[in-house]
Amino acid sequence: MKRVFNLLIILLLIFPIISATNIQVEKQSKDEVMIIDANIPAIFKLKVTNLGTEDNLLFYNFFGSESFPAETIQFNQKESKTIEVKIYPRQDIKYSGLVKFDMYIMGNNKESIEVPLTVKVIELKDAFEVGAEEFKPDSNKVSVYIKNKVNFDFENISIKLESPFFKFQEEIYLAPYQKKVFEVTLNKDDFRDLVAGYYTLNAEIHAEERKTKIEGVMRFSEKDIVVSSQNEYGIIINTKTITKMNEGNVVSPSSTIVKKNIISRLFTTFSPEPDIVERSGTKVYYTWEKELRPGEELKIVIKTNWLLPLLAILLIVAIILLTKQFSKTDLILKKRVNFVKAKGGEFALKVSLIVTARNFIERVNVIDRLPFVAKLHERFGGEIPNKVDEKNRKLEWYFDKLEAGESRVISYIIYSKVGVLGKFVLPTTTAIYEKEGKVREAESNQAFFIAEQAKKQIED
Repeated sequence: MKRVFNLLIILLLIFPIISATNIQVEKQSKDEVMIIDANIPAIFKLKVTNLGTEDNLLFYNFFGSESFPAETIQFNQKESKTIEVKIYPRQDIKYSGLVKFDMYIMGNNKESIEVPLTVKVIELKDAFEVGAEEFKPDSNKVSVYIKNKVNFDFENISIKLESPFFKFQEEIYLAPYQKKVFEVTLNKDDFRDLVAGYYTLNAEIHAEERKTKIEGVMRFSEKDIVVSSQNEYGIIINTKTITKMNEGNVVSPSSTIVKKNIISRLFTTFSPEPDIVERSGTKVYYTWEKELRPGEELKIVIKTNWLLPLLAILLIVAIILLTKQFSKTDLILKKRVNFVKAKGGEFALKVSLIVTARNFIERVNVIDRLPFVAKLHERFGGEIPNKVDEKNRKLEWYFDKLEAGESRVISYIIYSKVGVLGKFVLPTTTAIYEKEGKVREAESNQAFFIAEQAKKQIED
């Protein structure tokens, strides 16, 4: 008997039945919710059975501001109907949480029965939950969700999600207790500098012509990612760039080691300067140690300039080649030119030529040519030319032989009645001679004169 009694109590709790003399009420809905700031009513589904004769029933309460159905509903004898009762929240009294109240059903005889009901009273923000799955710095996408926590259909919801990692907006429909998940594409540049941890997910929700804001939590999990890249270019001026980037979300140590030999290190510069320099035999090791924060970059520029040693080598080679070439030359011709003051005011230059034999030579023929605009003065200094060809503007000197170390000085004057400005260049002088029966040739340097300098000398 006790078991039957307990079972009856359980059934009454699960399916409450309220009955009067001629009305029986059975509550069929559950988890009713009333959203006060959005003026969303609590909706109860009641199965009402008329046990008596035909009657008109009116449903009313003193808990809400208004309720539906507002009109009486006709019931035939022993007729059952499922009635949907909507009770809107009152604005003058603030409730929250689970609230118990009575609803009344009155028949034609003006007698009422009480129907005890319970409703959960909340604000709009308490109806939703937002959040996101855990994600890492190398993630391209993240799953976020919004959940309807109550027994109510939300249609045409506008949701706007914002976090340090992304922004997202969507128009959705949410059935009771429904959870909708969205995949949001991530741009790594937006959170390159952020460290691991928990971040706030802000949501702005427009529902039932009302707006509310709620917050969720996102977990940015730890991951150590240090990406290294290297770029090298140039041969004579060799530049190597080493870049370390912390693409993770935790502080990560970075160590960079560069090896140089004892020669290349003399011509190498670093930016920034290394933290450690160690020498081992002919090798030198440079080390950079740095802790990189998320999004932080370390850029090392190593520049080796081979231009100076290359120029030094080329200069040494040139000196050696010139020395060898000079040592092979049996005859040296040195030519120079000087300005002279002429009585008639003409432009005049004195041309001097020194002929020096380094070794014994014979049958020496020195040939010089006059510039096109110049004339030869009849006065000569040193050796007198053996042949003057005015038509071809050529002068020649002959020497039977020259002993080793012997020098001959040749000089002559040229002039022009036409003034010359700028650089005045004279042709090179050529010498043809014999050495041990072989005909050889030598050439002088190219002499020149800047006419403006001569003019200044005259003024002085």
